[in-house]
This record gives sequence, C-alpha cells and structure tokens, in this order.
Amino acid sequence: MADEQAATGPELDGQALGEVVRFTSDLIRIDTTNRGGGDCRERPAAEYAAERLAGAGLEPTLLERTEGRTNVVARLAGTDPDADALLVHGHLDVVPAEAADWQVDPFSGEIRDGVVWGRGAVDMKNMDAMILAVVRAWARAGVRPRRDIVIAFTADEEASAVDGSGFLADEHPGLFEGCTEGISESGAFTFHAGPGMELYPIAAGERGTGWLKLTAKGRAGHGSKVNRANSVTRLAEAIARIGSHEWPLRLTPTVRAALAELARLHGVPVDMNAADLDVDVLLGKLGRAAELVEPTVRGSANPTMLQAGYKINVIPGEAVAYVDGRFLPGGEDEFRATLDELTGPDVEWEFHHREVALQAPVDSPTFARMRAAVEEFAPEGHAVPYCMSGGTDAKQFSRLGITGYGFSPLKLPPGFDYQALFHGVDERVPVDALHFGVRVLDRFLRTA
Repeated sequence: MADEQAATGPELDGQALGEVVRFTSDLIRIDTTNRGGGDCRERPAAEYAAERLAGAGLEPTLLERTEGRTNVVARLAGTDPDADALLVHGHLDVVPAEAADWQVDPFSGEIRDGVVWGRGAVDMKNMDAMILAVVRAWARAGVRPRRDIVIAFTADEEASAVDGSGFLADEHPGLFEGCTEGISESGAFTFHAGPGMELYPIAAGERGTGWLKLTAKGRAGHGSKVNRANSVTRLAEAIARIGSHEWPLRLTPTVRAALAELARLHGVPVDMNAADLDVDVLLGKLGRAAELVEPTVRGSANPTMLQAGYKINVIPGEAVAYVDGRFLPGGEDEFRATLDELTGPDVEWEFHHREVALQAPVDSPTFARMRAAVEEFAPEGHAVPYCMSGGTDAKQFSRLGITGYGFSPLKLPPGFDYQALFHGVDERVPVDALHFGVRVLDRFLRTA
C-alpha cells in the first residue's frame, strides 16, 4: 500500500478538512426536501456541486428528466486506461423535516459545539461533501487515481429514483462506461457494539424493495346491514395476516459472512455450515452487534397505510392498503408466493414500487481496500460486512452491471445513534466524524 500511496501523491491537505465541514453545512442550507410524487427541486444543490467540481478542473454534466430534478455526473480520468472504472455516488434530496420537532432549524446547517446540524447531515449530504472535498484536494496536489472515477450526484433517491439514478441508468448509460463497482451511503460508520468494541460495517448487499398496494373489492351498502362482502373487513383480515406473518430464516452469503466475523469478534464458537445452526440463538450471543444482522436474516412486510370509506354509516365498495415489503437476494419468488397466500382470494396486490435485491462479494480486492482504509484511521476498530435492510441508488446502477457497496465513513462517539438519525429528528454529524470520513475516503480512492 505504501508504494500505491507514494505513486498517487501527498497526503490529504488541511484545506480539505475545512471544506468538508463547510460543504456539508452549505448543502444542508439548500432545502431539497423530497415529499414524493415529484415534489422536490434538487437543482440548486446540483449547481452547487457542479460549480465545485468545475473548480477542481472537471467537466460536470447536468441532466434532468423533469425540470428542476437535476443530476450531476463527472469523470475523473485515472492513470491506467485499462482499469475498470469506479462509480462514487451520492443523492442530493432529503426526507421532510418538521421544524417544530427540532432543537435547531433543520435547514440551518448550524455548527454548534463541534457538530453540524440539519436534514441531510448523515443522509447523505455529508458524503456528498466528502466527495467534493477529496476531488478538490487532489486537484490542488496533482493527484490522479489509478482507475477512472465517475462521480454522480443524484435526484429523487428518497422516492422512486425515477428522476435520478433510474433516469441516468436508463437514458445515459454511456456516462458510466467501464464502471464495474460503485460506492455510496450507509457503510463504514462506527457501531459501538459494547465496551472496547468498535465495529465499522461496510455494506455488501441490500434487501430488495417490494412496496405493495393491496385492493379489496366488496359490496357497498348501508352500515347498519349485514354485509358478508365488506371490503374493509376483507382488507383488514389480509393486513392482519401479513402483519403477523413469521418470515422464514434465509442466510445470504453476505449475512453469513457477517455472522461469522461477529461471532469471532465476540469469542463465540460457531460452525456456520452446521445443519443444526440456530441463528436466533447465535444472534442472542452477539449483544448489540445483532442489530446489524437481525433485520436481514429474513424478508419482511409491514403494513403502513390504510384508505377506505367516506362516511361512518356507508360500507365502501373498495378498500386500499399499502405495505412496505423487503425481500432478500434470491428471495423475490418466495416473497411473491407468500403474498399471494397471505392476501387470499378477496384481496388483490400489486407492486407500488419494486427494486432488486443486491449482493456484493466480501472477498473482493475492493472490499479489502475499504477495510484497510477504515482500519488505518481507526486501528482500534473492526471493519465487518453487512447487508442493508433498506435500499439505495445502487439498485438502479446495478442495471449497468455495477456492483455496489455502502461506504460513507464516519467515526462516531459512544452514544451517538447514527442509525436512529436516518430520517430522524435532530439529524446531525460531528465535525470530527467528517474529518475522519474525508481522510478514509481519500485513502480508499487513492488505492482503489
């Protein structure tokens, strides 16, 4: 690694540490709230990012499927023209924030007591800022990576991605020519598993997205009459079956690798190939670390929305519900069959939104370099693989044959609940965590 670092130039400069904080704060102040249904405007943030990429000597391209829903793509040429390219991407939109619930204005980007506050501080304007800070530091130092790096800042990740990564993958695949791997959000953050145990989970998989619309048909009528074809009753029965269903255990290679590493770190002897392996018992021996794995050993389906009726004494002829479903890599057929059974003959279901499950190798050179970069700056930590319970833009970019990893490094203090801040109140990120993140990202990209 020392030879690779020497070949790529000097260490990250101090200016980058200031820029990553300032860029995070600036991007938070640009309100890119995505309320779904097309209600968002990322263009001001896209222009901000493009201006800073141009200042680093790149030629960013701004692309829109819908006016105001802007994406930015730029390519940084590497020194080896025969090497596969790497995609580094982050989304510009954020979920809504109710200001009355926050200690600070969620779009202030306020820096208080060494912490940057605001919507997007961890999801994921912090990573956007890291990318910009690294590229600009390289421009100042004359650093070039080994492989081409394609940088993409996307719209619409917090909804369907139809105006963002989906649009880019479907309509502009040429911009990603040569990309075989990509990195983005939700990985390499500090997870305090217990006294003296710092984990840095790197995502090497995602459950598939199966958001469902359920429709029950029935016979409309007066609320005082007996009605054996009540659409609300039919829907409620189906929803109850779905909500109480126990999904079967299914271990993907990524989750199996995560369990093996976590068991080793906790001193728990386990044979992952044993026929009588009881995963639930094993999870019970892993303490807090089980939280990283438990959501991804099974599929899931959680009812979230109900719509029916217009008057208390009128039985409606139709009732509708929505379900947030997630399926494991290789598990979509089982997921579909299970929903057919649980909904029954009186309720129809369809995908309101569907995206594939993903899996990435944990024994790849790229994963090893991510691990090495994290552990260089957190030698007391342990980088481990894990599978995300949710999804990212990596799903859409997988259409181009790009293998995606979650890698947006942050070093966080004990008690700082990173995962709870995703879409949560008082979202914030420590300045020191941003400094750590930009150093680790710089190290990884130099050696990738």
